[in-house]
Amino acid sequence: MEELRRYFDFNATTPLSAAAQGAWIGAVGRHWQNPSSLYRDAGLASQALEMARERLGDLVSCEPERLVFTGGATEGNNLVFASLARRMGAEDRVAISAVEHPSVREAARHWLGAGRVDELAVSEDGVVEVAEVARWLEENRGRGALVSLMAANNESGALQPWREAAALCREEGVRFHCDAAQWVGKMGAERLGECDLVSGSGHKFGGPKGVGFVVLPEGEEGRWRLLFGGPQEEGRRAGTEDYAGVESMVTALEACAKAGSPEGRDVFERRMKELFPEVRVIGVGARRLWNTSLLVMPRHSNLKWLTRLSQAGFSISTGSACSSGKEGASVVVRALGATEEELRRVVRVSGGWVHEVQDWERLAEAFGQVGADLDAGRSGAAAGW
Repeated sequence: MEELRRYFDFNATTPLSAAAQGAWIGAVGRHWQNPSSLYRDAGLASQALEMARERLGDLVSCEPERLVFTGGATEGNNLVFASLARRMGAEDRVAISAVEHPSVREAARHWLGAGRVDELAVSEDGVVEVAEVARWLEENRGRGALVSLMAANNESGALQPWREAAALCREEGVRFHCDAAQWVGKMGAERLGECDLVSGSGHKFGGPKGVGFVVLPEGEEGRWRLLFGGPQEEGRRAGTEDYAGVESMVTALEACAKAGSPEGRDVFERRMKELFPEVRVIGVGARRLWNTSLLVMPRHSNLKWLTRLSQAGFSISTGSACSSGKEGASVVVRALGATEEELRRVVRVSGGWVHEVQDWERLAEAFGQVGADLDAGRSGAAAGW
Protein backbone atom coordinates (compact mmCIF):
# COMPACT_ATOMS: atom_id res chain seq x y z
CA MET A 1 0.00 0.00 0.00
CA GLU A 2 2.87 2.38 0.76
CA GLU A 3 4.24 1.89 -2.74
CA LEU A 4 0.82 2.66 -4.23
CA ARG A 5 0.58 5.89 -2.22
CA ARG A 6 3.73 7.06 -4.00
CA TYR A 7 2.30 6.20 -7.42
CA PHE A 8 1.10 9.36 -9.20
CA ASP A 9 0.54 8.12 -12.73
CA PHE A 10 -3.10 7.03 -12.56
CA ASN A 11 -3.88 8.64 -15.93
CA ALA A 12 -1.47 6.16 -17.53
CA THR A 13 -2.93 3.11 -15.80
CA THR A 14 -4.52 2.13 -12.52
CA PRO A 15 -3.95 -0.89 -10.30
CA LEU A 16 -6.53 -3.65 -10.60
CA SER A 17 -9.13 -2.99 -7.92
CA ALA A 18 -9.98 -5.69 -5.39
CA ALA A 19 -13.52 -5.88 -6.74
CA ALA A 20 -12.26 -6.28 -10.32
CA GLN A 21 -9.74 -8.93 -9.31
CA GLY A 22 -12.39 -10.94 -7.49
CA ALA A 23 -14.75 -10.66 -10.45
CA TRP A 24 -12.07 -11.85 -12.88
CA ILE A 25 -11.14 -14.85 -10.75
CA GLY A 26 -14.79 -15.79 -10.34
CA ALA A 27 -15.47 -15.41 -14.06
CA VAL A 28 -12.60 -17.58 -15.24
CA GLY A 29 -13.61 -20.21 -12.73
CA ARG A 30 -17.32 -20.30 -13.60
CA HIS A 31 -17.48 -19.39 -17.28
CA TRP A 32 -14.18 -20.19 -18.98
CA GLN A 33 -15.89 -21.71 -22.01
CA ASN A 34 -16.09 -19.98 -25.41
CA PRO A 35 -19.31 -17.91 -25.35
CA SER A 36 -19.82 -18.57 -29.07
CA SER A 37 -19.95 -22.34 -28.74
CA LEU A 38 -23.31 -24.14 -28.80
CA TYR A 39 -23.29 -26.44 -25.76
CA ARG A 40 -25.01 -25.59 -22.48
CA ASP A 41 -22.05 -24.30 -20.46
CA ALA A 42 -20.96 -22.06 -23.33
CA GLY A 43 -24.50 -20.73 -23.45
CA LEU A 44 -24.24 -19.81 -19.77
CA ALA A 45 -21.02 -17.92 -20.52
CA SER A 46 -22.79 -16.08 -23.33
CA GLN A 47 -25.66 -15.17 -20.99
CA ALA A 48 -23.20 -13.84 -18.41
CA LEU A 49 -21.50 -11.75 -21.10
CA GLU A 50 -24.82 -10.23 -22.15
CA MET A 51 -25.71 -9.48 -18.53
CA ALA A 52 -22.42 -7.60 -18.21
CA ARG A 53 -23.31 -5.67 -21.38
CA GLU A 54 -26.66 -4.68 -19.86
CA ARG A 55 -25.00 -3.51 -16.64
CA LEU A 56 -22.53 -1.38 -18.59
CA GLY A 57 -25.39 0.04 -20.63
CA ASP A 58 -27.08 1.12 -17.39
CA LEU A 59 -23.87 2.82 -16.23
CA VAL A 60 -23.43 4.90 -19.40
CA SER A 61 -27.17 5.30 -20.12
CA CYS A 62 -27.38 3.54 -23.47
CA GLU A 63 -29.11 0.48 -24.87
CA PRO A 64 -26.89 -2.62 -24.54
CA GLU A 65 -27.23 -3.22 -28.28
CA ARG A 66 -25.10 -0.12 -28.84
CA LEU A 67 -22.14 -1.55 -26.90
CA VAL A 68 -19.21 -3.42 -28.42
CA PHE A 69 -16.48 -4.83 -26.19
CA THR A 70 -12.99 -4.07 -27.47
CA GLY A 71 -9.37 -4.41 -26.47
CA GLY A 72 -9.35 -0.84 -25.14
CA ALA A 73 -9.94 2.76 -26.16
CA THR A 74 -7.22 2.69 -28.82
CA GLU A 75 -8.98 -0.14 -30.64
CA GLY A 76 -12.29 1.62 -30.14
CA ASN A 77 -10.98 4.83 -31.68
CA ASN A 78 -9.62 2.91 -34.64
CA LEU A 79 -12.99 1.20 -35.04
CA VAL A 80 -14.64 4.60 -35.30
CA PHE A 81 -12.33 6.04 -37.94
CA ALA A 82 -11.87 2.84 -39.95
CA SER A 83 -15.64 2.48 -40.17
CA LEU A 84 -16.06 6.14 -41.04
CA ALA A 85 -13.48 5.86 -43.84
CA ARG A 86 -15.65 3.28 -45.61
CA ARG A 87 -18.67 5.59 -45.74
CA MET A 88 -17.28 9.13 -46.11
CA GLY A 89 -17.88 11.08 -49.28
CA ALA A 90 -15.02 12.49 -51.31
CA GLU A 91 -15.50 16.01 -49.92
CA ASP A 92 -16.38 15.06 -46.35
CA ARG A 93 -14.25 16.29 -43.47
CA VAL A 94 -13.67 15.43 -39.82
CA ALA A 95 -12.75 17.66 -36.89
CA ILE A 96 -10.71 16.69 -33.85
CA SER A 97 -9.35 18.91 -31.11
CA ALA A 98 -5.72 20.02 -31.12
CA VAL A 99 -5.21 18.18 -27.81
CA GLU A 100 -6.62 14.75 -28.63
CA HIS A 101 -4.91 11.56 -27.49
CA PRO A 102 -2.59 9.98 -30.10
CA SER A 103 -5.04 7.08 -30.51
CA VAL A 104 -7.55 9.58 -31.93
CA ARG A 105 -5.20 11.87 -33.79
CA GLU A 106 -3.11 9.17 -35.47
CA ALA A 107 -6.07 6.89 -36.14
CA ALA A 108 -7.97 9.70 -37.86
CA ARG A 109 -4.98 10.61 -40.02
CA HIS A 110 -4.24 7.00 -40.91
CA TRP A 111 -7.74 5.92 -41.89
CA LEU A 112 -8.95 9.18 -43.41
CA GLY A 113 -5.78 10.87 -44.61
CA ALA A 114 -4.31 13.91 -42.85
CA GLY A 115 -5.73 16.25 -45.47
CA ARG A 116 -9.31 15.45 -44.43
CA VAL A 117 -8.79 16.02 -40.71
CA ASP A 118 -9.14 19.52 -39.24
CA GLU A 119 -7.92 20.47 -35.77
CA LEU A 120 -10.04 22.64 -33.49
CA ALA A 121 -8.03 25.29 -31.65
CA VAL A 122 -7.98 25.41 -27.86
CA SER A 123 -8.03 28.24 -25.33
CA GLU A 124 -5.05 29.19 -23.17
CA ASP A 125 -6.28 26.58 -20.69
CA GLY A 126 -6.35 23.82 -23.31
CA VAL A 127 -10.13 23.75 -23.75
CA VAL A 128 -12.05 23.72 -27.03
CA GLU A 129 -14.61 26.51 -26.92
CA VAL A 130 -18.15 25.62 -27.96
CA ALA A 131 -17.99 28.53 -30.41
CA GLU A 132 -15.05 26.84 -32.14
CA VAL A 133 -17.13 23.71 -32.71
CA ALA A 134 -20.02 25.84 -33.99
CA ARG A 135 -17.66 27.68 -36.35
CA TRP A 136 -16.37 24.44 -37.86
CA LEU A 137 -19.88 23.05 -38.29
CA GLU A 138 -20.96 26.23 -40.06
CA GLU A 139 -17.95 26.26 -42.37
CA ASN A 140 -18.39 22.59 -43.22
CA ARG A 141 -22.16 22.41 -43.48
CA GLY A 142 -23.09 19.60 -45.83
CA ARG A 143 -19.67 17.97 -45.69
CA GLY A 144 -18.99 17.57 -41.98
CA ALA A 145 -18.89 13.84 -41.27
CA LEU A 146 -17.84 13.70 -37.62
CA VAL A 147 -16.51 15.75 -34.70
CA SER A 148 -14.29 13.96 -32.19
CA LEU A 149 -13.74 15.65 -28.83
CA MET A 150 -12.37 13.96 -25.73
CA ALA A 151 -14.29 14.27 -22.48
CA ALA A 152 -11.27 14.98 -20.27
CA ASN A 153 -7.71 15.59 -21.33
CA ASN A 154 -5.23 12.90 -20.39
CA GLU A 155 -2.37 15.37 -19.77
CA SER A 156 -3.88 18.50 -18.21
CA GLY A 157 -7.13 16.99 -16.94
CA ALA A 158 -9.06 19.86 -18.59
CA LEU A 159 -12.72 18.96 -19.02
CA GLN A 160 -13.97 19.52 -22.55
CA PRO A 161 -17.53 20.66 -23.43
CA TRP A 162 -18.48 17.29 -24.86
CA ARG A 163 -22.18 17.46 -24.03
CA GLU A 164 -22.58 20.89 -25.62
CA ALA A 165 -20.57 19.78 -28.66
CA ALA A 166 -22.71 16.65 -28.99
CA ALA A 167 -25.87 18.76 -28.93
CA LEU A 168 -24.53 21.09 -31.65
CA CYS A 169 -23.58 18.15 -33.83
CA ARG A 170 -26.99 16.59 -33.35
CA GLU A 171 -28.65 19.79 -34.59
CA GLU A 172 -26.48 19.73 -37.71
CA GLY A 173 -26.87 16.02 -38.38
CA VAL A 174 -23.15 15.42 -37.81
CA ARG A 175 -21.94 12.37 -35.88
CA PHE A 176 -20.16 13.08 -32.57
CA HIS A 177 -17.45 10.86 -31.09
CA CYS A 178 -16.13 11.20 -27.54
CA ASP A 179 -12.96 9.53 -26.29
CA ALA A 180 -13.99 9.15 -22.64
CA ALA A 181 -11.03 7.08 -21.47
CA GLN A 182 -10.02 9.59 -18.78
CA TRP A 183 -13.56 10.59 -17.82
CA VAL A 184 -15.07 7.19 -17.09
CA GLY A 185 -14.55 6.23 -13.46
CA LYS A 186 -13.31 9.68 -12.41
CA MET A 187 -16.48 11.57 -13.32
CA GLY A 188 -20.09 10.50 -13.65
CA ALA A 189 -20.64 8.40 -16.79
CA GLU A 190 -24.45 8.61 -16.78
CA ARG A 191 -24.78 11.01 -19.72
CA LEU A 192 -22.26 9.50 -22.11
CA GLY A 193 -24.99 7.65 -23.98
CA GLU A 194 -26.08 11.05 -25.34
CA CYS A 195 -23.07 10.90 -27.68
CA ASP A 196 -23.29 8.98 -30.95
CA LEU A 197 -19.98 7.24 -30.35
CA VAL A 198 -17.98 6.78 -27.14
CA SER A 199 -14.79 4.86 -26.43
CA GLY A 200 -13.50 3.77 -23.02
CA SER A 201 -10.78 1.61 -21.49
CA GLY A 202 -11.04 -0.60 -18.42
CA HIS A 203 -7.54 -0.13 -17.03
CA LYS A 204 -8.14 3.60 -16.52
CA PHE A 205 -10.60 2.95 -13.66
CA GLY A 206 -9.36 -0.14 -11.85
CA GLY A 207 -10.22 -2.75 -14.47
CA PRO A 208 -7.83 -5.05 -16.35
CA LYS A 209 -5.68 -4.02 -19.28
CA GLY A 210 -6.69 -5.18 -22.73
CA VAL A 211 -10.43 -4.64 -22.44
CA GLY A 212 -12.62 -1.65 -23.26
CA PHE A 213 -15.81 -0.67 -25.02
CA VAL A 214 -17.36 1.44 -27.75
CA VAL A 215 -20.83 2.94 -27.80
CA LEU A 216 -22.25 3.00 -31.35
CA PRO A 217 -24.99 5.19 -32.89
CA GLU A 218 -28.47 3.85 -32.27
CA GLY A 219 -29.90 2.14 -35.34
CA GLU A 220 -26.53 2.03 -37.12
CA GLU A 221 -24.75 -0.57 -35.01
CA GLY A 222 -24.05 -2.89 -37.94
CA ARG A 223 -22.27 -0.18 -39.95
CA TRP A 224 -19.44 0.30 -37.47
CA ARG A 225 -16.84 -2.47 -37.30
CA LEU A 226 -13.10 -3.02 -37.31
CA LEU A 227 -12.19 -6.70 -36.96
CA PHE A 228 -13.61 -9.11 -39.54
CA GLY A 229 -13.93 -12.85 -39.18
CA GLY A 230 -16.40 -14.62 -36.91
CA PRO A 231 -19.87 -13.48 -35.85
CA GLN A 232 -18.91 -12.28 -32.36
CA GLU A 233 -20.30 -8.97 -31.10
CA GLU A 234 -23.03 -9.21 -33.75
CA GLY A 235 -20.36 -9.24 -36.45
CA ARG A 236 -18.96 -5.90 -35.35
CA ARG A 237 -15.79 -7.16 -33.68
CA ALA A 238 -14.65 -10.68 -34.57
CA GLY A 239 -12.68 -12.79 -32.12
CA THR A 240 -13.46 -14.91 -29.08
CA GLU A 241 -15.00 -12.72 -26.39
CA ASP A 242 -13.03 -12.15 -23.19
CA TYR A 243 -15.88 -12.59 -20.75
CA ALA A 244 -13.62 -12.56 -17.67
CA GLY A 245 -12.04 -9.27 -18.76
CA VAL A 246 -15.45 -7.75 -19.48
CA GLU A 247 -16.89 -8.88 -16.15
CA SER A 248 -13.86 -7.48 -14.33
CA MET A 249 -14.09 -4.14 -16.19
CA VAL A 250 -17.81 -3.65 -15.53
CA THR A 251 -17.39 -4.60 -11.86
CA ALA A 252 -14.55 -2.09 -11.53
CA LEU A 253 -16.74 0.68 -12.91
CA GLU A 254 -19.61 -0.27 -10.62
CA ALA A 255 -17.27 -0.18 -7.62
CA CYS A 256 -15.27 2.99 -8.25
CA ALA A 257 -16.32 6.42 -7.01
CA LYS A 258 -17.92 8.79 -9.48
CA ALA A 259 -15.53 11.57 -8.50
CA GLY A 260 -12.83 12.27 -5.97
CA SER A 261 -11.87 15.48 -4.22
CA PRO A 262 -9.43 18.01 -5.73
CA GLU A 263 -8.23 19.02 -2.26
CA GLY A 264 -5.00 17.03 -2.42
CA ARG A 265 -4.14 18.25 -5.91
CA ASP A 266 -4.82 21.86 -4.93
CA VAL A 267 -2.63 21.57 -1.83
CA PHE A 268 0.10 20.07 -4.01
CA GLU A 269 -0.07 22.90 -6.55
CA ARG A 270 0.01 25.60 -3.87
CA ARG A 271 3.08 24.01 -2.28
CA MET A 272 4.77 23.68 -5.68
CA LYS A 273 4.20 27.41 -6.25
CA GLU A 274 5.91 28.10 -2.93
CA LEU A 275 8.85 25.84 -3.77
CA PHE A 276 9.13 26.92 -7.42
CA PRO A 277 7.57 30.39 -7.87
CA GLU A 278 8.08 30.24 -11.64
CA VAL A 279 6.35 26.88 -12.14
CA ARG A 280 3.49 26.99 -14.65
CA VAL A 281 0.33 24.97 -14.04
CA ILE A 282 -1.42 24.18 -17.32
CA GLY A 283 -5.20 24.54 -17.40
CA VAL A 284 -5.42 26.11 -13.95
CA GLY A 285 -8.24 28.39 -15.12
CA ALA A 286 -10.35 25.52 -16.49
CA ARG A 287 -12.52 22.86 -14.90
CA ARG A 288 -10.21 19.88 -14.52
CA LEU A 289 -10.20 16.30 -13.38
CA TRP A 290 -9.75 16.27 -9.63
CA ASN A 291 -6.63 14.12 -9.85
CA THR A 292 -4.48 15.79 -12.52
CA SER A 293 -1.77 18.45 -12.51
CA LEU A 294 0.31 19.30 -15.59
CA LEU A 295 3.37 21.41 -14.81
CA VAL A 296 6.02 23.22 -16.77
CA MET A 297 8.94 23.20 -14.38
CA PRO A 298 11.13 26.34 -14.33
CA ARG A 299 14.36 24.43 -14.85
CA HIS A 300 15.84 20.98 -15.52
CA SER A 301 14.52 18.44 -18.03
CA ASN A 302 11.43 16.39 -17.33
CA LEU A 303 13.44 13.19 -17.67
CA LYS A 304 15.71 14.35 -14.83
CA TRP A 305 12.69 15.08 -12.65
CA LEU A 306 11.13 11.73 -13.49
CA THR A 307 14.34 9.77 -12.88
CA ARG A 308 15.24 11.46 -9.60
CA LEU A 309 11.72 11.20 -8.23
CA SER A 310 11.67 7.53 -9.23
CA GLN A 311 14.86 7.03 -7.26
CA ALA A 312 13.07 8.62 -4.31
CA GLY A 313 10.21 6.14 -4.74
CA PHE A 314 7.67 8.36 -6.53
CA SER A 315 6.15 7.63 -9.94
CA ILE A 316 5.14 10.53 -12.21
CA SER A 317 5.25 10.98 -15.99
CA THR A 318 6.33 13.40 -18.69
CA GLY A 319 2.85 13.45 -20.23
CA SER A 320 0.83 10.88 -22.14
CA ALA A 321 2.12 7.34 -21.66
CA CYS A 322 1.62 6.85 -25.40
CA SER A 323 4.13 9.65 -26.02
CA SER A 324 6.45 9.18 -23.04
CA GLY A 325 9.26 7.83 -25.20
CA LYS A 326 9.51 11.22 -26.89
CA GLU A 327 11.12 13.88 -24.73
CA GLY A 328 9.03 17.04 -24.83
CA ALA A 329 6.11 15.36 -26.57
CA SER A 330 3.27 17.02 -24.62
CA VAL A 331 0.44 17.52 -27.10
CA VAL A 332 -1.32 20.01 -24.84
CA VAL A 333 1.63 22.27 -24.10
CA ARG A 334 2.67 22.21 -27.75
CA ALA A 335 -0.86 23.27 -28.76
CA LEU A 336 -0.53 26.25 -26.42
CA GLY A 337 2.50 27.51 -28.34
CA ALA A 338 5.28 26.42 -26.00
CA THR A 339 8.89 26.43 -27.13
CA GLU A 340 10.83 23.20 -27.61
CA GLU A 341 12.84 24.02 -24.50
CA GLU A 342 9.66 24.44 -22.43
CA LEU A 343 8.31 21.15 -23.77
CA ARG A 344 11.32 19.39 -22.31
CA ARG A 345 10.36 20.62 -18.83
CA VAL A 346 6.78 19.30 -18.74
CA VAL A 347 5.78 16.80 -16.05
CA ARG A 348 2.39 15.29 -15.28
CA VAL A 349 1.14 14.22 -11.87
CA SER A 350 -2.06 12.17 -11.72
CA GLY A 351 -3.28 10.77 -8.44
CA GLY A 352 -5.94 8.24 -7.60
CA TRP A 353 -8.63 7.29 -5.15
CA VAL A 354 -6.06 5.91 -2.70
CA HIS A 355 -4.33 9.25 -2.13
CA GLU A 356 -4.95 11.48 0.84
CA VAL A 357 -3.84 15.10 1.24
CA GLN A 358 -0.67 14.09 3.06
CA ASP A 359 0.39 11.91 0.12
CA TRP A 360 0.21 14.93 -2.18
CA GLU A 361 2.17 16.94 0.39
CA ARG A 362 4.89 14.28 0.51
CA LEU A 363 5.15 14.39 -3.27
CA ALA A 364 5.59 18.18 -3.24
CA GLU A 365 8.33 17.91 -0.62
CA ALA A 366 10.05 15.25 -2.75
CA PHE A 367 9.96 17.68 -5.68
CA GLY A 368 11.57 20.28 -3.42
CA GLN A 369 14.38 17.95 -2.36
CA VAL A 370 15.00 16.76 -5.91
CA GLY A 371 15.06 20.37 -7.12
CA ALA A 372 17.63 21.33 -4.49
CA ASP A 373 19.82 18.38 -5.42
CA LEU A 374 19.57 19.11 -9.14
CA ASP A 375 20.41 22.78 -8.55
CA ALA A 376 23.44 21.75 -6.50
CA GLY A 377 24.52 19.17 -9.09
CA ARG A 378 24.19 16.29 -6.64
CA SER A 379 23.41 12.78 -7.88
CA GLY A 380 20.64 10.65 -6.49
CA ALA A 381 23.17 8.27 -4.98
CA ALA A 382 24.98 11.13 -3.25
CA ALA A 383 21.66 12.33 -1.86
CA GLY A 384 21.22 9.01 -0.10
CA TRP A 385 18.68 7.37 -2.43
